[in-house]
Amino acid sequence: MRSAIVSAALATATCLAFAQDVQERVIKFGHLNNTDHPVSMGVKKFAELLAAKSGGKLKVQEFPSNQLGNELQQQSALQGGVQEMSAPATTSLAGIVKEFGLVDFPFSVSNYAQADALLDGPLGQALIARLPEKGLVALGYWDLGFRNVTNSRRPITKAEDLDGLKIRVIPNPVFLDTFKAFKANPVPMPFAELYGALESKAVDGQENPFAVILSNKFFEVNKFVSATNHVYAANIVLVSKRFWDKLSPAEQKMMHEAADEARGYQRKVSREAAAKAVGELQAKGMQYNEVSPAEQARMRTVAKPVTEKFAAAYDPAIVKLYNDELARLSK
Repeated sequence: MRSAIVSAALATATCLAFAQDVQERVIKFGHLNNTDHPVSMGVKKFAELLAAKSGGKLKVQEFPSNQLGNELQQQSALQGGVQEMSAPATTSLAGIVKEFGLVDFPFSVSNYAQADALLDGPLGQALIARLPEKGLVALGYWDLGFRNVTNSRRPITKAEDLDGLKIRVIPNPVFLDTFKAFKANPVPMPFAELYGALESKAVDGQENPFAVILSNKFFEVNKFVSATNHVYAANIVLVSKRFWDKLSPAEQKMMHEAADEARGYQRKVSREAAAKAVGELQAKGMQYNEVSPAEQARMRTVAKPVTEKFAAAYDPAIVKLYNDELARLSK
């Protein structure tokens, strides 16, 4: 009987400690994508898992479709502590930790298994370790997918087909120089302005993962979609460090666990959506073509001077880690 009383008392004490360690909080989670996009599905899964782990105390409020501003505005809001979370493309972090540009190097990985191993392994963790001093904490990487070119003029079957095309790219030096290497005319532009620019023919085309192309109805303004698979793109789950530092160790643990569990789900739905999106884009009237492995290898060679130039400006230790990891993964 006494042991039962002691056990009950301990259980009560544990519950009380838990209750004190976990406070009622509303977490504003902003992102750029529409609610039918796999990033939104990842946010919803994370919210569901976090609510379950915290007994409903940690509530995630989703703000999709640029509601809280573009990627850089949301990044500033996280750094300033006025927004708690976001899930931008890793690309947007190259402005504060330039080595994130390594993730954008063209034709570096050729499949999802390599991409996951690169980001979940030592390289991805080394990049994450550089964020706290910039006011950000990262809980891991989500899938955005391989980026592919669409345009209104012609199919892209080889490097030369990009010659002279005005292609909207992310405002990022690696993307700009990569497309210049292919003799395209890259135009940096915020994502929110892209549809209008394609519609008015201010640009001929753009490059994004298939699910993004479908979700944003680019099939209405571009006829050709080519599986160039030139860059593997990832989203990164970010938390404001100012917010993070207010959390108890128990709350931080719940956030980490919910993010880890949501990651597998998000990647699965994202990759299923990419495969399905190709068929849907064709059904909407887009002309689809693949780029042969031999041609992709040729394009990698064309882009090599770009990657070498940027790698020379990065921390040599991180570049060595990146090259070692790629060599290990390609075996």
